[in-house]
Amino acid sequence: MLVVFACDRGTTDRADNTNNNADRAGYTAQDQSESPGDRDISQKVRSAVVRDDLSMNARNVKIITSGGVVTLRGPVASDEEKIRVATLAEKTDGVKRVDNQLEVNK
Repeated sequence: MLVVFACDRGTTDRADNTNNNADRAGYTAQDQSESPGDRDISQKVRSAVVRDDLSMNARNVKIITSGGVVTLRGPVASDEEKIRVATLAEKTDGVKRVDNQLEVNK
């Protein structure tokens, strides 16, 4: 028996940062510090973002920490989400500063 499932791409809730991240200079995953403290901060910020009630794109933003400075990059659904993600990062222990480079998809 062969079962085939189809999915309407227009209604699928998934992160698609391809267009937003193409040809962009700036921090990438390779810029993530390897220090245990910075990795821990990134992990804590990611956990807070994933637990929050945010869009799929917001849950998949780039979180890069170096020297306690968290850089946020990628698309979010609204100005409110942009602020919310930055606030979650700012409230994370060990964060010295947040560089919010998130962009609102309109």
